Amino acid sequence: MAKAVRFYETGGPEVLRYEDVEVGDPGPGQVRLRHVAVGLNYADTYFRNGTYPIPLPNGMGVEASGVVQAVGEGVSNVTVGDRVTYTGFLNTLGAYSTERLISAAPLIKLPDTIAFETAAAMTMRGLTSSYLMRRIYDFKPGDSILLHAAAGGVGLIVSQWAKLLGLKVIGTVSSEAKAEIARAHGCDHTINYSHEDVAQRVRELTDGVGVNVVFDSVGKNTFAGSLDSLKRRGLMVCVGTASGPIPPFDPVLLAMKGSLYLTRPALADYIADPAEKAALAGELFDHVGSGRIKIEINQHYALQDAVQAHRDLESRKTTGSSIFVI
Repeated sequence: MAKAVRFYETGGPEVLRYEDVEVGDPGPGQVRLRHVAVGLNYADTYFRNGTYPIPLPNGMGVEASGVVQAVGEGVSNVTVGDRVTYTGFLNTLGAYSTERLISAAPLIKLPDTIAFETAAAMTMRGLTSSYLMRRIYDFKPGDSILLHAAAGGVGLIVSQWAKLLGLKVIGTVSSEAKAEIARAHGCDHTINYSHEDVAQRVRELTDGVGVNVVFDSVGKNTFAGSLDSLKRRGLMVCVGTASGPIPPFDPVLLAMKGSLYLTRPALADYIADPAEKAALAGELFDHVGSGRIKIEINQHYALQDAVQAHRDLESRKTTGSSIFVI
């Protein structure tokens, strides 16, 4: 029988349950998918703790890779036996499972150069990195970025991609061990936010000018410092709220700090168009398949260890990407 991680109430990692589930035949537009590897993302904790409200009970996880076992009526983008990966939001919830029914629409065929584990570790992070590097800002060689959580899954991919574009990368980390990892993946400079003033250090590293773009996945604790790290008319990209939501503020603050721009993008809006999703995925797969971008899978878990995996993730014990191996 298939297994899945589900939850019946919001709360800490302890609300996750590993259960037997019945998987039937795919309906119109659906496929039955056997998972090989499942991605663990910080966004998963937002569903679990109620930050992203969803009907309960529900499944957990939005990213996985596997093999198509059966297809329903009207499915034309994949066939039985295809190697696929997927990520999404509400339309892909339920990835923490050995087998499942899922709409065929989010599925992306995997080239032979990409292993299942690599795909599960990078589809969400990689597509996020792809749109951050290729859609958010018109980067030119010599531009500079401040990248929070530089040793995390997205951080390591963005750092490598940024170097391919000729950018100067300043990354924030919480330890010297993470600083070493970040520098090994392209960060020109690292700032340990546990004992350094990030904005002050950024000014020192940019001759007082500031950076073109800040990618901030931390939120409440770093927002003010991120704004203070930008050059005049720089762009603040809020890509997560690991420390909590950003408090309300008067938009005149952006004018006072140099006519700054601010955006809060969501991956769903950059992969909603199938052609754009294919372009972003194609460039990502090309970089990874050729070895120009390396995906670091530093934590492997069994699906029944989802509670511990969430604890590790929220306590900042992880680096790079984490996956469940089926």
